[in-house]
Amino acid sequence: MPSIGGKFSEPIANWAASGARYYSIGFYYRQRFGAPVRKISLDAGMNCPNRDGTLGSQGCIFCDPASFSPSRRLAGLSISQQIARGIQTLSARGHVTKFVAYFQPGTNTYAPVDRLRAVYEEALDNPQVVGIAIGTRPDCLPPPVLDLLAEISARTFLVLEIGLQSIRDGSLQWLRRGHDYQCFCRAVEAAAKYGLKVGAHVILGLPEESTHDAQATAQELNRLGVHSVKLHNLYAVRGTQLAGMLAAGQVRLPNMSEYVQLAADFLECLSPRCVVERLSGDAPPEYLIAPLWCRDKAAVRAAIEAELQRRDSRQGQRWHEQSDCGSKQC
Repeated sequence: MPSIGGKFSEPIANWAASGARYYSIGFYYRQRFGAPVRKISLDAGMNCPNRDGTLGSQGCIFCDPASFSPSRRLAGLSISQQIARGIQTLSARGHVTKFVAYFQPGTNTYAPVDRLRAVYEEALDNPQVVGIAIGTRPDCLPPPVLDLLAEISARTFLVLEIGLQSIRDGSLQWLRRGHDYQCFCRAVEAAAKYGLKVGAHVILGLPEESTHDAQATAQELNRLGVHSVKLHNLYAVRGTQLAGMLAAGQVRLPNMSEYVQLAADFLECLSPRCVVERLSGDAPPEYLIAPLWCRDKAAVRAAIEAELQRRDSRQGQRWHEQSDCGSKQC
């Protein structure tokens, strides 16, 4: 099994000693960099094979890049300009001097290596940028790109964020992802050979998925040794197929109580080594159709923490109990 974080394997931070219920990205950043760190969303103008006709032209059924990322709503700005604007905005909200450049919308390894190098290096040229996070798909990581990422990660902090969404192939087909779970496994294993930290994006509460699926997903991330995870609830934004399905009564979205239970179940089975970057997803009001409860992320986070407290539990409480959480071999 690949070690957590590859060659950059780090000791388990004593996050539980602070009274926390899960290993938050804020705690991790403070331990890793000695100060608060914020992410700046960047749009490098990357396309996606699920949109450009290579795999499909409509994308995933939930996908609208502009709704996911503030940077895609700032057309025409260079990477340097986006960083300067992000630093100005985030610094105004609190005393933060260190930032991670997050290549968010699109598939940010889906371009010639020379172009990828140029945009990554432009971000790292800013002295306040202490590392980069790169959002991508598991089917867009050829060896030349992994070589580039390994070269950069040897001199700075780098996390490769790969969209998984589900370990169930039926759910991936329903989401119109254009890849199966085995593809994700291969991508994580390949990245581990290059010593890269991998983050996984997961959607909880998909149709036909249960508490057992949430727990099994956590166990799979443990088995694969991912560095971090972002949890998302299923939500519909305007102009997507999911929005049309919701309007036609073809799909039901979990309510907040149901999602809180799933998130708590997932966290209990997640290794205490795995950093939790996000507990829920949302979209700007002008894009979001449903559910409206996800607009208040602070309330969702507080509800998940309260549920863990009610259970007298925390992240990793049951991560070693394979019989309880289940396992899916790949």
